Amino acid sequence: MKTKGNASTKVNIVTLGCSKNQVDSEVLLTQLRGNGIDAVHEGTDDDANVVVINTCGFIDNAKQESIDTILRYVDAKSEGIVDKVYVTGCLSERYKHDLEKEIPEVDAWFGTRDLSRLLKQFRANYKQELVGERILTNPSHFAYLKISEGCDRPCSFCAIPLMRGKHVSRPMEELVREAKNLARNGTKELLLIAQDSTYYGLDLYKKRALADLLQQLSDVEGIEWIRLHYAFPAGFPLDVLEVMAARPNICKYLDIPLQHGATEMLKIMRRGITREKTEELLHTIRAKVPGIAIRTTLIAGHPGETDAHFQEMYDFVARARFERLGVFAYSHEENTHSHTLPDDVPPEVKQERLEEIMELQQGISLELNQAKVGKTYRVLIDRKESGLFVGRTEFDSPEVDNEVLIAGEDYLRLGDFVPVTIESATEFDLMGRVAPVPVFS
Repeated sequence: MKTKGNASTKVNIVTLGCSKNQVDSEVLLTQLRGNGIDAVHEGTDDDANVVVINTCGFIDNAKQESIDTILRYVDAKSEGIVDKVYVTGCLSERYKHDLEKEIPEVDAWFGTRDLSRLLKQFRANYKQELVGERILTNPSHFAYLKISEGCDRPCSFCAIPLMRGKHVSRPMEELVREAKNLARNGTKELLLIAQDSTYYGLDLYKKRALADLLQQLSDVEGIEWIRLHYAFPAGFPLDVLEVMAARPNICKYLDIPLQHGATEMLKIMRRGITREKTEELLHTIRAKVPGIAIRTTLIAGHPGETDAHFQEMYDFVARARFERLGVFAYSHEENTHSHTLPDDVPPEVKQERLEEIMELQQGISLELNQAKVGKTYRVLIDRKESGLFVGRTEFDSPEVDNEVLIAGEDYLRLGDFVPVTIESATEFDLMGRVAPVPVFS
């Protein structure tokens, strides 16, 4: 390895998986550059001689994508295109010993909490003064803010604790400092992420402190939207809703993965809640924060799921009318409790059930979107594409939710908020024009 800061060393960081991995890659990028090392994220010039692959090990498709990416760069190494290939992240954490044997051409493997050890490969030091600083890899007007690491939940199907370890909250003052740094660099929207955001603070403050954190972040000058992701339903801290309703810069948006809508399946999944309690919670959320958009994710085909269980979940979705919803086909993950159960739902049935739920959701989403026609919303401009400006309302998170397509404009500045009157709607998109006089709905 070249010496620290040597101009002939260039590192390309390749990120796979979720927004949590993206944040980890941004921290690595910041630390490398802070040590005088030339580093890029997802570089396209093929001029990097060292590649760091930040892998995902969540479900089968993600694992395969990670392995394919590793093999691609191993081939590039054998062809002399790159000198070193390092692998980090969830797949490496979970399967390091197997992968070392199967892909010996990788120069070193690192887990999810091995940043300091990874930096040593570059003769670089972890710089404490860079904590709270981050080079973003997405447009600077929004940023993911990881408030904790790991998870203490016992969900039967989930391998996250195997890869990310136990729950560890980040100190509130550290998060506020990071938010202020991001705001100074032009960030207007914070997307709070964690394996379970509602658990925040229990380890540090001996209480659920998410509401306190939201209040402090909402006081940061320049932050106009705060969006909450990955809230666990069992034991949901209701004081969060009071802060959300009171603070105008906290989006009326909640990502709350529910995983199923049948009480017996929720018990098998070890979710600590029933369908009836879930429906009570949804009613409370909507009563305390009128107009809130709720996003959820569900699993189709978990071991033991019968036709009757699926029908119960289908009926639950029909009643709940979620504003946003995604479905995963169950993936049989080693070393989880669900892996001890027979994977008894055939793959084609899993897919059929997934498609049935999504078809139902399409109809719900279309009705909800069409109700927005004629109304004016505050829209954050993300990009320009095919002659149209593309943005989002406070009810939509990047990548996964609806977008607003804006016609008739030659110039809008990315990262600005503009009033848009909705003229038409499809299942997952809104179309509109900038309103001359903003009167928000």
